[in-house]
Amino acid sequence: MFARSISRLGLVAAALLAPVAALAQISDDVVKIGVLTDMTGPASTPTGQGSVTATQMAIDDFGGTVLGKPISIVVGDHQLKPDIGGGIARRWYDVEQVDLIVDVPVSAVGLAVQGIANEKKKLFITHSTLAADFHGKSCSPYAMQWVIDTRSLAVGTAQAVVKRGGDSWFFITDDYAFGHSLERDASAVVTKNGGKVLGSVRPPLATPDLSSFVLQAQASKAKIIGIAAGPPNNMNEIKTAAEFGVFKGGQQMAALLALITDIHSLGLPAAQGLLLTTSFYWDMDDKTREWSKRYFAKMNRMPTMWQAGVYSSVMSYLNAIKEAGTDEPLKVAAKMREKPVEDFFSRNGRLREDNLMVHDLWLVQVKKPEESKYPWDYYQILAKISGDEAFGPPDPACAMAKK
Repeated sequence: MFARSISRLGLVAAALLAPVAALAQISDDVVKIGVLTDMTGPASTPTGQGSVTATQMAIDDFGGTVLGKPISIVVGDHQLKPDIGGGIARRWYDVEQVDLIVDVPVSAVGLAVQGIANEKKKLFITHSTLAADFHGKSCSPYAMQWVIDTRSLAVGTAQAVVKRGGDSWFFITDDYAFGHSLERDASAVVTKNGGKVLGSVRPPLATPDLSSFVLQAQASKAKIIGIAAGPPNNMNEIKTAAEFGVFKGGQQMAALLALITDIHSLGLPAAQGLLLTTSFYWDMDDKTREWSKRYFAKMNRMPTMWQAGVYSSVMSYLNAIKEAGTDEPLKVAAKMREKPVEDFFSRNGRLREDNLMVHDLWLVQVKKPEESKYPWDYYQILAKISGDEAFGPPDPACAMAKK
C-alpha cells in the first residue's frame, strides 16, 4: 500500500507539472538572436558593432538564459544591400534557426528582411529602418519598428520648431524617396501650424560640393533651413552652412535626421545651434546615464538612439518569452504588446497593434562649445514631443490596425 501511495503521489505531481512543462517551450532548446547590421560602411558607427554590443549587454543583464535555455547571438553584415541582407535573413531563419533578427539599417534592406520574416513566420525588430510603410501598407504581425520613423522625425521636429517661432522654412532635400518623404511630411506640418515653406533645393545623394544649395537656402532668409537628408549629405550641409556663417546670420538649421555620433564627428563649432529630434539622449537622467556609461566602457563612445533601442527591444523580447512560457513568435509578440515599455530608453512607450513602438521624443539643440561642460555633453533639451503627437494614429493601410 505504501508503494502504491508513493506511486499515486508521483502521478499527481507529474500531472501538476505537465502543464508547466508544456508551456515552457523553446524551439531547438536555444533562443538565438541575429544582429543584422552594417559593420564597415557609412551606417556602421550609429549601428554596427554598437548594436552588437547593446544586444550582448541585454543578454548578459537578463542572465544569459530564459526558461532554462541559453540565449545566443549571431552577427551578419548586410553591406547596405537588400539582396545580401535578404540572403542572410533567409539562411538564418531556415538553416541556423535564428528566432529574432534586430537592427537592420537602411529602409530598403529592412523592408526586404521584413518580407522574409513574414514568409518564414519569424520575428524581426528594426531600429534603424525608418520607412513609415514598415508599419503602414507593409505591416506584418512578425515585424516591429522600435525607435523612430520618417513621419515622427519630420512631424516631431517641424511641429515643435514652428511652435517655438520657427515659422518660415526652406528645405535642402536629398533627391530620392527618403528625402522627399521627410520634406513632404514636414512641409504639411509647417503649413498646418501657420508657417510658410519658402522653397526647396534637391541635391543628389552624395553630392561632393553642396555650396550652391546651402547658399540658396541662406538667400531665402527663411528662419529655419530644414535638412531633409541622410548621410553623407546631411552632415556636409551642416558643415558647409557653418563655414558660410548661416548660424551667425540668425538662421537656424533643423536636421530631420541626425545622430549624436554625427554631432561628435562634426564637432560643436560646426554643429552648434542645430535643432533635431531624438528618441534618446544619454545624458537625460540617471537611468540614461547609468546604462550609457556601461556602454561607453565597452565602445569608447556614447550610444545612438538606435543602439539604445536595440537593448530596450531585446530585453522586452526576452521578458515576453519568460512570461509567455514559449518563444512561439506570435505569442511573444502578443505578450510584448500587453505591457507598457518604460525603461531607460523609452518614456510612455507601448507596442501598438500595428507593431510600432510609440514613445515620447525630444526636441534638442546642439550646444555651443562654451556651453559643453564634459565629453559628449552636446544637447540642450528644449521640449518633449508626446509619442501620439509624433507618430500619429495607425495607418489605415495596415491590415493589423483597428478600423
